[in-house]
Amino acid sequence: MFTGLIQQVGSLAGKKSRSDGMSLVIRHAPWDSPLGVGESVAVQGVCLTVTSLHAGEFSCDVLAETLKKTTLGATSSGAKLNLERALRADERLGGHIVTGHIDGPGKVLSIEQKGADWILEVSCGDEFLAGIVLKGSIAIDGVSLTVADLRQKSFTVHLIPQTWSHTSLQALKTGREVNLETDIIGKYVQRYLGRMQGNKGVTMEKLQAAGFS
Repeated sequence: MFTGLIQQVGSLAGKKSRSDGMSLVIRHAPWDSPLGVGESVAVQGVCLTVTSLHAGEFSCDVLAETLKKTTLGATSSGAKLNLERALRADERLGGHIVTGHIDGPGKVLSIEQKGADWILEVSCGDEFLAGIVLKGSIAIDGVSLTVADLRQKSFTVHLIPQTWSHTSLQALKTGREVNLETDIIGKYVQRYLGRMQGNKGVTMEKLQAAGFS
């Protein structure tokens, strides 16, 4: 599990295609405590496993299914990458609960600076918009952000200078695809209510039986 608070921005040092996916080499600055083989690291919001370590770099494998649903396959060597190590049980949850399991891509419609902040508008499919709520949380390329506005085919988020300057989002351009992960709690609620509605709808009796008062 992750929080969406980026710990450092690394870069793609290299990638190699395989029959079942791709291997990536990620360059990074030193960590407070060394990475370990088998450790989970969110790369652009995608939960990956460290397979080998070298000086200032780690390698990880990406399955074909992950390449289909994320931007990693199209990422060029040298590109900036948001990195976050998995959350420990005794650490603060400063962002929101992020699983590292990407729902799919969104597309940057506009990037606008307003005062010191930046406003990012992202379009996505109806299936993603159904799970996004105003003032709710969403992870874009692994960054925990708050939904500022919901539109018919898109949503907006505001980035403070700290987030803009300390993540890979500063390298975004209009038309670029980004990795989206909607709120996991919202997914469970949506799934539960969908099943309830498929069974003659939501009633007061069913809500009370589920613990709602």
